[in-house]
Amino acid sequence: MKSLKYVWLACVFFAMLNDSMGQKKELCVGHHWTEDEANLKMKEFAQQWNDLESWETRANKIKEGIIKGMELGQMPKIEENFNVVVRNAKHMDGYIVENITIESFPGFYITGNLYTPVTKRDKYAAILAPHGHLKDSRLRKDTQIRCATLARMGAIVFAYDMVGFGESVQVNHEIPIAMTLQTWNSKRVLDYLLSRPDVDPERIGMSGASGGGTQTFLLTAIDDRIKVSAPVVQVSAHFFGGCICESGMPVHRYNGFQTNNVEIAALCAPRPLLLVSNGEDWTRNTPIIEYPYVKRVYALYNAEHKVENVHLATEIHDYGYSKRVAVYNFFAHHLKLNNRNIPYNNGYKEDFVKILSPELRVFDKNHPMPSNALMGDQAVMDYLKIYNN
Repeated sequence: MKSLKYVWLACVFFAMLNDSMGQKKELCVGHHWTEDEANLKMKEFAQQWNDLESWETRANKIKEGIIKGMELGQMPKIEENFNVVVRNAKHMDGYIVENITIESFPGFYITGNLYTPVTKRDKYAAILAPHGHLKDSRLRKDTQIRCATLARMGAIVFAYDMVGFGESVQVNHEIPIAMTLQTWNSKRVLDYLLSRPDVDPERIGMSGASGGGTQTFLLTAIDDRIKVSAPVVQVSAHFFGGCICESGMPVHRYNGFQTNNVEIAALCAPRPLLLVSNGEDWTRNTPIIEYPYVKRVYALYNAEHKVENVHLATEIHDYGYSKRVAVYNFFAHHLKLNNRNIPYNNGYKEDFVKILSPELRVFDKNHPMPSNALMGDQAVMDYLKIYNN
């Protein structure tokens, strides 16, 4: 937990630095509002719509603001061309894990691991698994357990590095366009999964915690191909994300229009959405502030049964066992996975997962990064011609 807080403080610093460079009036950084202010703001937002038509008018404006704020329209117009490298298959108990790289755009690589079921099917569900601000988070025990368990349940799971973390070393995490790169990487992971003939396009899920939760609700908001979404310990009315990758671009406010992460998460409607919250962080008010607002949106679609909140008041900011179990059950129901494949004895047993480390790394002396790799923040921004100045 201490390391997570240190990383978060560093991210706040860099986001504040961006403010001082001219974006302060448009950016909503970290604890931008107090809890009292956020409560009043949610009531103010609720007065802006009263039926499906007026909500969808607002929703379209929020979506447009995200896309424009990230300058996603300036990203390369590419299809397929993933230049996939999959290697080092490891056959485990009920699942297979492989190392994978795909090209996000020419010269920029997504590094990750692909978890697949051993049970043969014509079509599988697929799940995107981004992560938050911890060193080598893709290789952490909780990430491996979650991805392996979902694979044993019958899903293809793609766990991939946050930019500037793990093996994603072509840029620093504090690059001004971190939010753009992360969202684009997630889109490319989704594109890749949907390009596979063994993936069912109607059963696509996404889940991450903390900064991975931000990646989850952002992509879900702007891409309807995500069919089931489970952002963990991140959706908050008053907290906008403390890192430049979450609040370093003007996606929450532009031209006098204001929104927040609660409304962005609500853009998932009427697709299934699970909000997982806890009592220790900025999601402690979810049952009484955030969830009721989102549920009201779902009611417009007669889809109240498709949105849930699991609140763990005695727990902290993590993707621990209780949170994973909630996601297992939610995905099992909505993605038609088999949770009976998980050993059970007064609770799900995850001890079938063997924790690996160096074996999961994509690059080594025998498998170096491709020679065309763009190296450094400036090289990537110059290639894309996106600078977030």
